[in-house]
Amino acid sequence: MSPFSLSGKVAIVTGASRGIGRAVSVGLAEAGADVALVGRDRTALDETVAAVAAVNPQARTAVFEADVTDAAAVDAFVAATVAQLGRVDIAVANAGQAVDGLLMRTKAADFAKMIDVNLTSAFHLVAAVTKPMMKQRAGSIVLMSSIVGVSGNAGQVAYASAKAGLLGLAKSVAKELGSRNVRVNAVAPGIIETAMTESMPEKARAHYLASIALGRAGTPEDVSGVVTFLCSDAARYVTGQTVVVDGGFLM
Repeated sequence: MSPFSLSGKVAIVTGASRGIGRAVSVGLAEAGADVALVGRDRTALDETVAAVAAVNPQARTAVFEADVTDAAAVDAFVAATVAQLGRVDIAVANAGQAVDGLLMRTKAADFAKMIDVNLTSAFHLVAAVTKPMMKQRAGSIVLMSSIVGVSGNAGQVAYASAKAGLLGLAKSVAKELGSRNVRVNAVAPGIIETAMTESMPEKARAHYLASIALGRAGTPEDVSGVVTFLCSDAARYVTGQTVVVDGGFLM
């Protein structure tokens, strides 16, 4: 069997309704995994189910409408995944939201919301999947960060802080769970063609594109391929790392 195969594996993907989350779900299914899809828009989640079926008609799916900032809700859909699909081998914490603003205009409530949606939600998922993964002595967790979590960015103090927190979470949990063969890594995408970047002013977009070595924005599939690799046995000796997927923007 190819080391890139995920046949027999079960994955949970949060923020699976669209964009990177949908592409990750499809990529994992294409590699052979069954997928539990988590989001807040049932219609969009059903579209992800159809996209998964298109690449792997044999893939089993489970769909959960849930608020990932609610620890009890996260515990519930992880338990339901194990009950419906038999196990959990992969967890991708992709749910997130960006609210931009300069420091002087950022309210404490906005900052707290960014931490809750982007960082605390990932903590809840990691905490929930740790027990089944430790019991089976295997698992791969991927946290979706951002290049602004690596470099910082003016006007995104709250979002960048939350995304930077994911890097510390990944490294710390990787050290805690490594002895149980549970790997934890982060992925830091750059400018990716998603709904989140559609509203970027054209002048700012042109500035960023001019700084990308590959000369183009990325696609959700550019990110999903890296996630699939990190979740496979091909990356069995990779943990505690941050993989930047930005076309050469930060180098």
